[in-house]
Amino acid sequence: MLRIQKTLNQFRGHTRGAVTGIMAAALLAGTGVATQALAQEKTITAVMHSGLRVLDPIITTAHISRNHGYMIYDVLVAVDENFQPQPQMADWTISDDNLTYTFTLRDGLKFHDGAPVTAADAVASLKRWGEKDSGGQLIFDVTESLEATDDKTIVWTLKEPFPALLDTVGKQSALPPFIMPERVASGSADEAVTDYTGSGPFVFVEEEYQPGVSVTYRKNEDYVPREGAPSWMAGGKEVKVDTVRWVTMPDAQTAINALLSGEIDYIEQVQIDLLPLLEASEDVVVETRDDLGYQTIGRMNFKYPPFDNKKVRQAAMMALSQEDVLATLIGNPQYYKVCGAIFGCGTPLADETGSETLTSGGDIEGAKKLLEEAGYDNTPVVLMQPTDVVSLTAQPVVAAQALRQAGFNVDMQAMDWQTLVTRRASQAKPSEGGWNLFFTNWMVPEINSPLISPMLNGRGDDAWFGWPEDQKIEELRAEFIKADTPEKQKEVAARIQAHNMEEVLYIPLGQYIMPQARSTKLTGMIASPVPVFWNVDKVE
Repeated sequence: MLRIQKTLNQFRGHTRGAVTGIMAAALLAGTGVATQALAQEKTITAVMHSGLRVLDPIITTAHISRNHGYMIYDVLVAVDENFQPQPQMADWTISDDNLTYTFTLRDGLKFHDGAPVTAADAVASLKRWGEKDSGGQLIFDVTESLEATDDKTIVWTLKEPFPALLDTVGKQSALPPFIMPERVASGSADEAVTDYTGSGPFVFVEEEYQPGVSVTYRKNEDYVPREGAPSWMAGGKEVKVDTVRWVTMPDAQTAINALLSGEIDYIEQVQIDLLPLLEASEDVVVETRDDLGYQTIGRMNFKYPPFDNKKVRQAAMMALSQEDVLATLIGNPQYYKVCGAIFGCGTPLADETGSETLTSGGDIEGAKKLLEEAGYDNTPVVLMQPTDVVSLTAQPVVAAQALRQAGFNVDMQAMDWQTLVTRRASQAKPSEGGWNLFFTNWMVPEINSPLISPMLNGRGDDAWFGWPEDQKIEELRAEFIKADTPEKQKEVAARIQAHNMEEVLYIPLGQYIMPQARSTKLTGMIASPVPVFWNVDKVE
């Protein structure tokens, strides 16, 4: 454990030395120029958890692309802080037989080019989303028709009831059905959009965009907020500043120094061991956005050896220890929780069946034995290692050491997170630019149900990255849809938990909370799992 921590500390130190003198300095210089140019305006400068490269929030589940989506797009339905779906762009009625949902767009909705948002735009956007989203696929399995009956009316007719339709359409993450113009959404769901005309409270400034380095958003002067107080993604999205600029600073110490000096206003994720530097300042507020936090996970590629073999997947999971991962990633037990529940501890469907080895420290010797039984032939495991995201640097290092101890031949390949996000979509052989294993994080609210968790999808090439073909998980999800009481849902969820741990659709590695930090000049920031910049004011 100490050896792992030492390796990470050496890596972080090397990164700080390399980045601080070159890239971070250039970013700060750029921020200073922008701030000077916009001296008469209110500008928020934020360091997000990752640089932004993928601008289409429907083709990827990357959180930074989702955050970008909420800046420039809006949604029909949004879940509030009580996990209840609320009208956002549209109100709705439901027929007595629960088969027909009629949505009516509210007045004043416009795209950034001035064109009105129509029902045809919403229908095209929903259909494109339904090709990619795990929950959306389930809804379209039972969809009879989805059509625009006039410019403001969307009629969604089902073949059989889908009680969670509004919850699924209104979910805040992975993947929200952002509303795009029909001309954009009518394109292939497998190809990224290139027209970024949005429907939301901010406008993407394309000419100032530097992929992976910085992105600028301007207030949408034509946006009409919904009435009511903001609550998570629901309610009134009132923009109180002129510009929001995201800049990338891979080095945590540089970002903290910039916040303390007033050169930036916000850090989305603060490295836990550096918290004391901020907590001592009267000009900075350190806080958490929600109590459930994140679940960190490992995902394997089911298409190629060695993880096309279930016993090999089981051996890999047996070798890992949640405590080792979390202690190295976070350090302070105050901010993490050992938890084997795939739906997250503290949620209604929490169940830890089958996670005993993971949560009790792993079993290297047992993993060795199982790997031998599986006939593992020393096939290299291409493990992708992101180097520039605070909450993702530890997992590959800890896992690589444990897997090597168990007998795996691990080829750990370093890259920035946005390169990983692009590469994980590749179905090429691992030896030809593909991959075998990567780690990522999910907000607990986006994996707390089998209807929304992207990893619990067994549709092969139509599933989430890793592409498992698993008819049983599809049958279990169908059972969950039909479960008409919380007790029945919990019973099915427990069987899904057991199935995941048997088949190793993914490896749950516990929960953690990553604090954010903001200048005291920022007021009104919503306490939501997704960082948003409406309702935020900046007081000089």
